Amino acid sequence: MLIESEFKPAVWLRNAHAQTVFASKMRPSPPLVVEPERMELDDGDFLDLSWLPECGLGADAPIVIVLHGLNGSLESKYARGLMRQAHARGGRAVLLHFRGAAEPNRLPRSYHSGETGDLGTVIEHVRRRFPQAPLAAVGYSLGGNVLLKYLGEQGSASPLACAAAVSVPYDLKRCAEAIQHGLSRVYQAHMINGLRAAYDMKFSLIDTPSPRPDFRRLRTFPSFDNAVTAPLNGFKDAEDYYARSSSGPFLKSIRTPTLALHARDDPFMTPDIIPAPADLPSALRLEVSAHGGHVGFVAAGRFGKPVYWLEQRIPAFLSDHLPTLVPAAHARRAQETG
Repeated sequence: MLIESEFKPAVWLRNAHAQTVFASKMRPSPPLVVEPERMELDDGDFLDLSWLPECGLGADAPIVIVLHGLNGSLESKYARGLMRQAHARGGRAVLLHFRGAAEPNRLPRSYHSGETGDLGTVIEHVRRRFPQAPLAAVGYSLGGNVLLKYLGEQGSASPLACAAAVSVPYDLKRCAEAIQHGLSRVYQAHMINGLRAAYDMKFSLIDTPSPRPDFRRLRTFPSFDNAVTAPLNGFKDAEDYYARSSSGPFLKSIRTPTLALHARDDPFMTPDIIPAPADLPSALRLEVSAHGGHVGFVAAGRFGKPVYWLEQRIPAFLSDHLPTLVPAAHARRAQETG
């Protein structure tokens, strides 16, 4: 179902760019201590997980798997904030660093918007480690696209009890076109620069694909995806990558209770990217707000103090489907200190 969100932006952050930049750059980084785990994969590569410490939780404590966005990691403030909230409510939390995100991976392939196989592998790994624990997943931007695509692929066979996705690029081609206009080009340049740096480091450690892409000429997502993302990950070209990896066509098959949060003023895409009500299954609740930017959603609390609304709305939804999560009383303290 498609409904109007209850989110109201702080009056001093009604601008989409202000919402986006404040949440990602100006917010203090929520403190977090984690225990790393490296998963060796059957293809010779690896995935890195970051777990919150156990702290005496029972075997049936719910687990929230967090999926970061493009160029994201454990340092992403939205991920750290949500993990703190899961812990404050009596749950476990683990961040999946997509293949090659935390540090260069061993194979030429890397993570991308449609890579659901690694997510499935991690979910099975977590299920084996904690067979009594109900599982949830939360994805942001690229991670949200991966999560919704996975849920659609799995349908009624999904092992997740519930899920949430934020600022999802439902149609990758249209998003790649939209971000080339106006001030959005600043975000594109920032993300492309991050990708260039990551691949430069990676190609200094492994055999370079032949011919090696000239990163200086790759200044837009279509050009980068056509020269790098597509050939390294088994796609014919950028068009093929976008068509096969966009989550939009998979939404109708989702059967897991899922919350999607989106802002009409998201500077990474245009409002017409928002799925139509007819494309949404009953299991998917899409809440749309006029403001919020891209993974922003900063509201105002007492005395104008910023409130990171995603860390209220997402845990509240998860709690409806994970009854072993405690009420929000303890979580408020984490919100106040993070």
